[in-house]
Order: sequence, then structure tokens, then C-alpha cells
Amino acid sequence: MTALIVAGEAIFSLPFAITRYFRPTFLQVFDFTNLELGQAQSVYGVVAILSYFAGGPVADLYSARKLMTASLLSTAVGGLYMASIPGVGAMSTLWGIWGATTIVLFWAAMIRATRDWGGSDSQGRAFGILDGGRGLFSAILALAAVQLFKATMPEQGMEVTPAIRAEALAQIIHTYTAATFLAAVFVWFGVPDVAPNSSDKSENNAILKTIVQVMKRPTIWLHALIVMAAYVGYKATDFIGQYAEEAFKMSEVDAAQLSSISAWVRPVAAILAGFAADRWLSSKVISVSFVVMIAIYGYVAFSTPEPNLTWILVLEISLACTAVYGLRGVYFALFEEAALPLYITGTATGFVSVVGYTPDIFVTPIAGWLLDNYPGIAGHQYFNMFLMGFATLGLISSLIFGFLARDSVNAEPIKTK
Repeated sequence: MTALIVAGEAIFSLPFAITRYFRPTFLQVFDFTNLELGQAQSVYGVVAILSYFAGGPVADLYSARKLMTASLLSTAVGGLYMASIPGVGAMSTLWGIWGATTIVLFWAAMIRATRDWGGSDSQGRAFGILDGGRGLFSAILALAAVQLFKATMPEQGMEVTPAIRAEALAQIIHTYTAATFLAAVFVWFGVPDVAPNSSDKSENNAILKTIVQVMKRPTIWLHALIVMAAYVGYKATDFIGQYAEEAFKMSEVDAAQLSSISAWVRPVAAILAGFAADRWLSSKVISVSFVVMIAIYGYVAFSTPEPNLTWILVLEISLACTAVYGLRGVYFALFEEAALPLYITGTATGFVSVVGYTPDIFVTPIAGWLLDNYPGIAGHQYFNMFLMGFATLGLISSLIFGFLARDSVNAEPIKTK
């Protein structure tokens, strides 16, 4: 599990962590508008969506150690290129490449391995520990990166030249690149080189013949909508630093430090949500999380921030991130609540992911357009109205999911022979 945790976070650090914690600096150094950055990152989403289904068969043919190591190494090579500060077209291509390297070789294998590890009665705990551990590793990396950034940037009140800002960001990129390379080494020596079981392959071939029947299960579609709504909230964490700088007039360094709060909330929220899900059902924990998100997004959307009341901002971030990361910690545990057969986890994960992770395509372009066309507080308020709408969709979906799962008659029996 330790290797899964380290690799599971390192693989996504270059595509996402830098723009999440250092977004204002990234926009200035790369000279992107909000919309250009959103459009470039959406290329990742398009490629990733096409890669989710492909990842299942690949995971059935090769060992997890080989796949995960190749994924981490190829992603890290992209980090070396990113540090050269390429233009928007080149970065769009790079995010597209990362959409393949981080998903085809990695995602389905990690989800199935986690479900196997958790057994039938500890799914919430297993996925909570996975995402909580990933969050702790993310927080450690974020702390190191923010401290490096703080040390590189001039003291507050002194002029920050473009050259200094570019050098500071390049060091951050190199830090995350090194972490990804080291994770590859850890996986190679820490994960057993176990070939896929031949009986699993024959079972999966049978499942491919009944994929239409699987997709007729209402809980699968509701599960996908839940993941989509939760992932919209997760994508919103990319804008914490920019909101702090534009609405609360914080410096680049202070905004980066504040945005890193989300990384420290994540391990606690995910693990607690996992234990709560095993006790009270994942769907109930998910419903409560969506209620919290609706309340926070609604408050931000319809209130005017006071720059001198930063404690309110900290509270908003802490509560919203607790709900978002609690959701991430348990939403794949819904497979067990819906009594989904273990051997179709790969197929189900592919379908739920294809639908659930579409926010990689549309959230950042929409947010970018709103922030560019409605500068300052107004853009962030409109964005939070958008977030509130998806959180409401997630709440409705989770309530219906819980009802159908408890009813337990939501699909025809799945034939395997």
C-alpha cells in the first residue's frame, strides 16, 4: 500500500500540483491568460478520457510494477521539458502526453489493487487510506515546494523581477520532477513483479461480452455522476491561491502558503471519511459532504470578502477541502455498497472514470473564461455558483444511489459463463 500511495500521488504532481499551489506565478511566468491555461489543461482531460478504458486491458497484460514504473518515468521526462517554460501550444501537447502516461499505464491497476487490499468489509477504509496517504505525501511535497519558493523569492515589499519569478518557478518544477523520478525507483524496488492471473483474464473477457448489461445498472450511472460532481469540487482547489490573491490581496508567497492548506486537510479528511463510510455507508458520508460543499460555495458566491478577515478565508478553505477530500477518499468504495462483483471492477472503473473525470476537460476553461471576462471578485463569485450547481447534482445522485443500493435490485444478474 505504501508504494501505491507514493506512486499514486507522484504521478499527478507535475500535471496538477504546480498550477494548483502556484497558479498566479505560473500565469505570469508562462504568460498565459486564465482561458489559455484552461484550454491547455483541457487537452489532458480529452486524452485521459480516451485512456481510461484502454488502461483496463493493459493492466490485465502486464505487471503493476512495470506499468507504474514506466508511467512515472515517462511523466517525469515531461517535467524536464516543462522547466524550459515552453509556450501555450507546446504545453497543450505536453498535457496531452501526460493524459496518456498517467492513465493508460496506471489508473485501473491502482484501483483494482486497492479494492483487493481492502476486502469485502473495509472498502471505505482502504480507499480512505489510499487517498489520505496520497494527501499526506502531497502535503509534504507542497511544504517543501512552498518553502523553496519562499526562499527564492525576495522579501515582502521588495521588487520581484520576471527573471527571479521564472527561476523560482523552475526550481519548483524541478522539485516535482525529482519526486516523480524517485517514486519510479521506489516502485521498481518496492512492488513485487507479479504477472496478471490467467483466470482473471478469462473472467475479464467474459465481462467484455456483457458490458452493455453492466452499463444498464442504474447505480453505475449514478456513481459516475457522483464522481463527476466531486471532481468538479476537486478541480476548484486549483483556484484557491488566485482567489486569495485577488479577493484578499495576498502576496504570491502568502497565497501559495494558504493554498497548501488543502494538502494538509486531505489526509485527515480522506482517512476519517473512510472509517465513517465503513460504519455508516459511503453514500451517507458522500451526501453529507455535498451538503457542506453547497453551503460553502453558496456563501462565497453571494458574499463580499473582507481582506482583513483572512480567518474566514481559512475556514472556507478548510471546510470545503474537508468535504472534497472526504468525497475523494470514499467514492470508489461505492462499488462494494452497490454489491458490484469484484471481477468487473476494472470495467466499472473505466466507465465511471470516463464520465466522472470529464471535469478535466471543461472546468478549467469555464473558470478561465469567467475569471478573464469578470475580473476580480465577480469572476470568483460566478465560478462558485457553477460549483454549487454541480454539488447539488452530486447530492441528488448520492441520495438516489443510497436508495437503490439498499433496495439491492438494481440490475439483472451478470453472467460470467
